[in-house]
Amino acid sequence: MKKFIFALGVLCIAGCSDYQSIKTVDYVDLNRFMGKWYVIANIPTFIEKDAHNAFEIYQKSSDGKITTTFRYNKASFDGELVEYHPVATVVDDGSNAIWKMQFIWPFKADYRVIHIDENYKKTIIGRIKRDYVWIMARTPDISEEEFNEMLNIVRLQGYDSRRLQRVPHQYEPKELVWRT
Repeated sequence: MKKFIFALGVLCIAGCSDYQSIKTVDYVDLNRFMGKWYVIANIPTFIEKDAHNAFEIYQKSSDGKITTTFRYNKASFDGELVEYHPVATVVDDGSNAIWKMQFIWPFKADYRVIHIDENYKKTIIGRIKRDYVWIMARTPDISEEEFNEMLNIVRLQGYDSRRLQRVPHQYEPKELVWRT
């Protein structure tokens, strides 16, 4: 029985290693990365389908982890407000670009910063499985040219960009202000 469990474990590990490497950014300045990010487009997880006004807020906690507030309206701009509070752990101290995001204990999801512009205004978060991706910005809208540039980066990372969905946003000007 022990041999069977060992063999099953080896198969699971081997099956998980079939993914080609995904290129992350060289370095993430965590202090600059903290704050509010609007989800511009994504390949949504099951909890994000039909999300409107989606954004995330990252904050460093005293234990070195990153607390996250993920909020959106379900199905419409006036839909039910949904909020989650996952916690991230940076697992690559050299670059700070690879995180493990935990929504439910004990499961941790792969979370990789695969692009960030030099001004920390736009970012792309991906996963090695290439099943989900998030294009995010500090504002709820970016130009079509900027979006197409980000879309090209997503494609170059091996994603099927046809699965990408724009996330609708509608805000009053006062709601755009967020201070750290």
